[in-house]
Amino acid sequence: MYLWARQMYLHDRVAAVSNRVAEVVNGQQLEVLEHGRRFLKVKTQKNEIGWIEERAVIDGNIYDAFVQLAKQNKEDPVIATGTIRDDVYLHLKPGRETDRFYLLPANAKVQLLVRASVPKTPLITPQPRPAAKAPVKSPPPASGSQRPAAPGPAETVPSEPETPAVVMEDWWLVRDGQGRAGWLLSGRVDVDVPDEIAQYAEGQRIVGAYVIAKVADDEAATPDHLVPEYVTALGPPKSGLPFDFDQIRVFTWSVKRHRYETAYRLHPIQGYLPLRITSQPGPGGTEPVFSFQIEDSQSLTVDPETGIARPLAPRTVSFAMRDTQVRRTGSDLGPIPITRAPGEKSKPGQAGKKKHK
Repeated sequence: MYLWARQMYLHDRVAAVSNRVAEVVNGQQLEVLEHGRRFLKVKTQKNEIGWIEERAVIDGNIYDAFVQLAKQNKEDPVIATGTIRDDVYLHLKPGRETDRFYLLPANAKVQLLVRASVPKTPLITPQPRPAAKAPVKSPPPASGSQRPAAPGPAETVPSEPETPAVVMEDWWLVRDGQGRAGWLLSGRVDVDVPDEIAQYAEGQRIVGAYVIAKVADDEAATPDHLVPEYVTALGPPKSGLPFDFDQIRVFTWSVKRHRYETAYRLHPIQGYLPLRITSQPGPGGTEPVFSFQIEDSQSLTVDPETGIARPLAPRTVSFAMRDTQVRRTGSDLGPIPITRAPGEKSKPGQAGKKKHK
């Protein structure tokens, strides 16, 4: 067994009054010696023996599943890095009721690998109502008899209740500094974004910020006076969206004005992570290239086990940057479809240059 709780004490007996014999912490391995009704008699690797509540541990099968999850995603590209807001457990699958194990402390650094959306609460299938009985018609009155009383109001058949909207929430598969992997709620981690460009988010959520080039500025306070330039992926501050981001912005550094400026913007699109940074030969040497996937048909395939959404017919589009100019490159130069987020009514943005003070 392995302890998933933060920390527990082993006791010498199961009783209202008992003595503590050892302290065990999250992730610690325990050998089970005896099973009680709600308690286990266990031994630590230091040969400390005592009783512990069974609900505080997981068995070897769940532990092995966490180990396998880390192995499967060991080589996955890093989407972004983030900082844990508070102490948080890693889950085996997305969802609040799934198995959890590793406890990460507040301010711990993690690598974000993939996003998934799942219902906040388990879906409950509404039970069908019984069919309403048809009204019974009275036979026509006999000749010479009195006329029947006027009929009362017609019987109202209750309508089917409306199915409540499913509330979705986003989860991230992350990897910590020890190589351990697991899922955590997206609201428990902050994506690391440089303050210099975070102020230009304009109410959007920066999904990732990637250094694409560096510019020398003798008046800059950065190391060696080299200022990084960024390509960023942004999206609406909503959960359950069928894409990872809907906007690309490239921030370049103005040596003349000593500030960041938007060199390129593409919005709204239906983009998917990861965003890759490469390079290619250019007239003046090597020029940086960034690429990502889009979906033309808005058709997705969703993993039923994890909730990870992938484009069914993805296209990879690439852009090269030369100085402050961004242009399409690569084999796919076809038009990029405009795709608004659900409920979005704003006009699509235009690619171009915009200055920021």
